[in-house]
Parts: sequence; C-alpha cells; structure tokens
Amino acid sequence: MGEDSRLRAVVTLAQGMAAAHTPRESWRAAALGACHALAGSFAALSVWERELGRLRVLANVGDRAPDEDEFPDGEAYPVHQFPEITEFLHERWAGGGEPNAWVETADGPAAGFAGYCHQRVAALRRRGRGCCVVAPIVLNGRAWGELYVARPAGVDVFGPADADFATVLASVVAAGIAQTERLEEARRLAYTDSLTGLANRRAVDVRLDEAVERHKEDGAVVSLVVCDLNGLKRVNDTLGHAVGDRLLERFGSVLSLCGAMLPGTLAARLGGDEFCLLAVGPPTDDVVRIADELCLRAAELEFGEGVACGIASTGDPIGPVRSARRLFRLADAAQYRAKAVRATKPVVAGREGPDDPVVRLADAPPPAEGERRRFRGRRDRPRT
Repeated sequence: MGEDSRLRAVVTLAQGMAAAHTPRESWRAAALGACHALAGSFAALSVWERELGRLRVLANVGDRAPDEDEFPDGEAYPVHQFPEITEFLHERWAGGGEPNAWVETADGPAAGFAGYCHQRVAALRRRGRGCCVVAPIVLNGRAWGELYVARPAGVDVFGPADADFATVLASVVAAGIAQTERLEEARRLAYTDSLTGLANRRAVDVRLDEAVERHKEDGAVVSLVVCDLNGLKRVNDTLGHAVGDRLLERFGSVLSLCGAMLPGTLAARLGGDEFCLLAVGPPTDDVVRIADELCLRAAELEFGEGVACGIASTGDPIGPVRSARRLFRLADAAQYRAKAVRATKPVVAGREGPDDPVVRLADAPPPAEGERRRFRGRRDRPRT
C-alpha cells in the first residue's frame, strides 16, 4: 500500500470514528478501519481491565470464527496469558521504549520481531489465520488496550512497515476513543441530576417522547409515576439545606431501588422535590404495586413526611394518549389529588369511573402559558 493509500486509510478510520454516535459504533469503526488499512481479514479491539487483570474484547470484525461475536459479552483473556501486555507496555515503555506494534505468525515469531510463543500463536492456528499484528493503544499516557489485525494463512505475512503503520493507526484509534469518552461523559452530565445521580428532566422528556411514539405504533403500555417528596421545605428551613439534600439523595436511592424492580424503568428527579418513574412495557398493575412500595419506603425515611404519588398509564381508561404532555398532565393531576387528600398510597388516573376527577382535572383547559409547572401552580396547591 502506497503512502497516499495509507493516508486515505487513516483519514477514513478517523472519519468513521468521528461519525459514531455510541461507544460500540466507535469500537466497530476503529476495528474496521484498521482491518481495511492493513489489508487484513479480521480485526479486534480490546481493552485492558486492570482491576480484573484481563484483556476484554470490545469488537470483532471481518471474517469471524464461530466463537467470535461482533460485540462479545464475555470474551476476555487473563493478562498472564499475554505477557507482552505488562512487559511491552510497562517494562519496555517505562524504560524509554515506545509502544510499537509487533507481528506474530502461526509458525512463531516473525523475523525481526521479539516473539511471544503463547496463546496468540495457538489462536492463529486454531482459527486458520497466518499472522497478526498487535498494536498497543495508549490513552492519556496509560496503556488502554490493543488493536489486533490478522490475515489468513497463505497470504503475505505482515512486515516491519505494516507494524509501523499499525502503530500509527493505534494512535488514531486512541484519539477517537478519547473523543468518544468525552462525548459520552458530556451526554451523561447533560442527562443526569448532579445531586442524586438519577436521570434529569431532559432525559425524561426524551425517553417519554420515544415511549409515546412506541405506544402509538404498537400499543406498548407506558406508565408515568410522578411524586412529590413531602416536608422538604420544612427540613430546609429548620435543619438546613445540607440535611434537605441528604433527604433528596436518600429518596433518590429508594426511587432507584423501586424502579429496578421493573426492568428498564427510568428513575428521575424532575427538579426540586419532584421525582418520577417511567416504565414502558410492564402491566399497569405492576407499576401500581411498585408505587405502593415506594410510598411505604418513603414514609420510613428520617426527617421526611412521605410522598404524594400520582400515576398515569396508557393501560388504564384515560382516553387516547397522543403526546407525552398529556400523560404528564394526567400523572401530575393524580399527584395533585394525592397531595390534596393526603393519600398515603398512589392515586391512579382513570380508576374512579367514567367521570374520573383526575382525568377531568388533567383535561381542563390549560393556562395560556401551558407549562407543566404552571398547570400545577394555578390551583394554588401549597408547597411543602
């Protein structure tokens, strides 16, 4: 491969990783780009999990063997089977060397390379591959993992120039991974409540819009539990905001625990003393049962005064739900009613007959502003 072709291959790899929207897409783009650039038949990207002492495969691409999944869940190898991971990336590198790639063949070490006659050679033979080039990936000054590209038996073995090029590709992959990790962290912060670690209102809005669209397409049951933590203002005023924050954190943990009882449920803090659970799929009665449990556990929290909890679910007779806003209004109205009657159990929209007061309240003409918070405030509900 000429210099121009290699430059194009590097650009293609970098562009593929930059276009990725998820870590998996980024891993796959890295492995595919390297496989193409080195004229390989197979490539893998692996991460070194120091705390577990293993090399875990993130992505396999190309001509995969029957035991090689594209995104394996459990393909990992103890580091002691790969002495170059510790030797090459620590002893030699720390001694002033560079994290350069190396080549191995099914017959043993390639000429001109320090060889490691171990599991890699056996794996090449077992899978009908003739050679491989392994390039360490270094991120933020530390060994992160490795890029592995193989060729089938019977074709040209990788040479020193290929190993040098693989080292360059590994640095491009490292830059792409760093960018992906920064984006993932930014996304996490954008959709996470900083105090409780739960999802935030932005995350709920996105997930609820998606859930309602799914409900309209295939009838999936969408349930929203909205709850107000009682007594927070009193705690803040009498015991201080630090104690109030601890109460919010503890209730957040209770909410997360209860949400986990329904797989796939999103637990979120909407802001202030307002929280919610969003469930897609489980029957409404299961959601009500979990909300009952939430109310019981919340009542046991130190300093708190329980929660006012409202539920709206497309599995109940609440009329058509064509927007996330309507489901929110219904859940909010149910929560408002729970607050007004000091209910110790959840109030569920649509379960009081044809003239259900919660549904009637939710469907009343909204104020001009139309905002959810004003929907609640216009009824002069006292804050706690």
